[in-house]
Amino acid sequence: MSNGYSWHELNQLMRRRKPEIKIDSYGRYSKWERGSKELPVILEFTNSVEAIEGNEFGMILRIKGGKGLRLDFCIKHPCFYDAKGNQEPDFSGEYYVSSNDFRFYIGDCIWHPLEDKVGEWKFFVYNNGETIASKTLNIIPAN
Repeated sequence: MSNGYSWHELNQLMRRRKPEIKIDSYGRYSKWERGSKELPVILEFTNSVEAIEGNEFGMILRIKGGKGLRLDFCIKHPCFYDAKGNQEPDFSGEYYVSSNDFRFYIGDCIWHPLEDKVGEWKFFVYNNGETIASKTLNIIPAN
């Protein structure tokens, strides 16, 4: 090859190239259907969202060059309880990036009772144990 690299060396270099990851938007969004390929639409860039039933909030990441990347995510939320009176743990999971220009939504929607959703909601996305994105949104009482 004219650049001095063998195909094997180029392949190794390309594998080591880190994907480009940035927060594309954050705040309040249109309603999102879990499992839908369509992401919610940003309605308001904000760090504070009113505690109104149905308000969707979170962030969207744009990931370039990350096809096959495994994302682990966690949403740390204020203390609230399920229908049986058990404290709800933080929400967590994993997701695999399916293309080299990918957008990933992490968020939630406010539901009743509203009072126990008020407070800091911290969103984290990790890859191989390294935090690649984080955002804190405050849920505030509605006026």
